[in-house]
Amino acid sequence: MQAIVAYFDWMRNEHVAGDEVLGRGIGEVDTSLIPDPVRGKEIYAQQCSVCHGDNGEGIKDAAGQVIYPALWGDRSFNIGAGMARTYKAATFVKQNMPIALHDNFPLGQGGLTDQDAVDVSEYFTHMPRPDFPDKVNDWPNGNKPKDARY
Repeated sequence: MQAIVAYFDWMRNEHVAGDEVLGRGIGEVDTSLIPDPVRGKEIYAQQCSVCHGDNGEGIKDAAGQVIYPALWGDRSFNIGAGMARTYKAATFVKQNMPIALHDNFPLGQGGLTDQDAVDVSEYFTHMPRPDFPDKVNDWPNGNKPKDARY
């Protein structure tokens, strides 16, 4: 427990509760934007594939450890994950990607516009990925989000 607390202290650096911390939160994108998956495919090829692979397979090191996660395919997140939803993914993508364009850390310093993020997210969120069997229990009272795939 002491090691965990020491790690938390190290992570917060000089910050105290209530401080504005660069990279905190997921951010927002304009959900009224109309996604263009064709443009998203182009953005993916130009700015995302270097880290996530030409086919969304992700990148592993020589020891087989994941460096950059798969964005689609059998090793990616399932259709029930928040990242499988266009606008949810776009908020993360806009805020944090592509890392290769800058060397500023922590995350929270992305370089894409809202439209770029929505377009590329529409592209990769609609690629094949594992199913989510418990999806039948989602939204029992309706109110399915407009970007949910099922």
